[in-house]
Amino acid sequence: MPAMIQRTACLIARGNDPCRNLAMEKHLMDTLPDSTAILFLYQNRQSVVVGRNQNPWQECRVDAFLAQGGEITRRLSGGGVSYQDEGTLCFSIILPKKDFDAARQVQLLYQVAAVCGMPTDPGMGVMLRSQGRIYCQNTFYKAGSGAIHHGVIHVGTNQEALMKALGMWEESQERTSPIINLQERNPQVTIESVQHMLYRGFSDFYHSEPTWLDEQMMDQGSIQQYTNRFRDEKWIYPPKTDFDFTVSERFPWGSVSVQLKREGGVIRESRIFSDAMEAALFFPIEEGLVGCPFLIGAITTRFQQKLELVSDPRLLQIAGDVCTLICGRIRAQDRAGQTED
Repeated sequence: MPAMIQRTACLIARGNDPCRNLAMEKHLMDTLPDSTAILFLYQNRQSVVVGRNQNPWQECRVDAFLAQGGEITRRLSGGGVSYQDEGTLCFSIILPKKDFDAARQVQLLYQVAAVCGMPTDPGMGVMLRSQGRIYCQNTFYKAGSGAIHHGVIHVGTNQEALMKALGMWEESQERTSPIINLQERNPQVTIESVQHMLYRGFSDFYHSEPTWLDEQMMDQGSIQQYTNRFRDEKWIYPPKTDFDFTVSERFPWGSVSVQLKREGGVIRESRIFSDAMEAALFFPIEEGLVGCPFLIGAITTRFQQKLELVSDPRLLQIAGDVCTLICGRIRAQDRAGQTED
C-alpha cells in the first residue's frame, strides 16, 4: 500500500477534445499538491494519439483519417499508438514520482476488468489482454517530481473504425481487431459503470475518499496554452527531411526506426521513432548523432559518451540494441558495396 499518499481527488472532463484533455492532464501534473493522487477520467471524440517518439505517418492512415473527421495528436509519454472514440474510456492517475508503482497501479485496472467479466491473460504487462486481445493500454510519463500513469480501456470502441484508421482493415482477412471491448464479455457494461468502478477502486487503493474537482475552477489560460501545444502540427508531425539512411527493427522492448541524413560523410540530421516506453532515452541519442562522422567507430563512441551517466540496465540494453542496429546496417551496406565492385 502506498504510504505517502494522504489525499485523493477525481476529475471527470466535461468535453471530448483530445488536445484539451491532454492539456488538463498536464496542468494537473504541474499543479499537483504534495502527497496527493488524482484520478482523471475522460472520453475523446474520434482520435489517434501517438506516443512521444512515434511517427504518425507510419502509425495510421493520416490523410484518410483526417478527411473523415478524425483528429491526431501526440501525448507526452512513450509507448504505442492509441485509437480512441466515445466508446473508449481514458484515464490518468497523477501522483508524486516517489509514490509511483506501475505494477500495483495496473492491478487496479485488471481488478475492474474482472468485475466487468473480463478475465486477464497471465503475465501482466503494459497491455492488458484477454484471450490474446488488448482491452487496456497503459503508458507512463515522469517529469520533475510528478508522474502520470495513463491509458485507455476499450469499453465499446468502434472496431472497424479503429482498424481502418490504423491501416489494419486491408491487411486483416478475417477482420479481427487486436482490441477487445469489455462489452463483448458483458453487454451491460457502460462507460459510466466503468468510471464508477475505477473511482471506487482508486478510493480503496489509497484508502481515501476522493474530493471531486471541477475543471472550471482550473487555470484556463494554462490549459489553453497546453491545448494549443498539443494541437500544433509541429508537435504532432515530424519535419519532412530527405533522409538517405534508414533502418528499422522490432526488439522485445519495442520497435525502432532510425533515419539519418548525411553530407560529406557526416550525419547532419537524425530521427529515431519508437514505441518504447522509455521516451526520453532517444532525444540525447538523436542529438549525439548530429555532427558525428558516418563511421562505425565514431557512432559507437557517441553512444558511449551519451550513456556515461546511465545506470539503468534496461536503458543500456535499448541503447545498445539501437547502436548495434545502425552499425550492422552500415556493415551490410559496406559489404554490398564491396561485392558490387
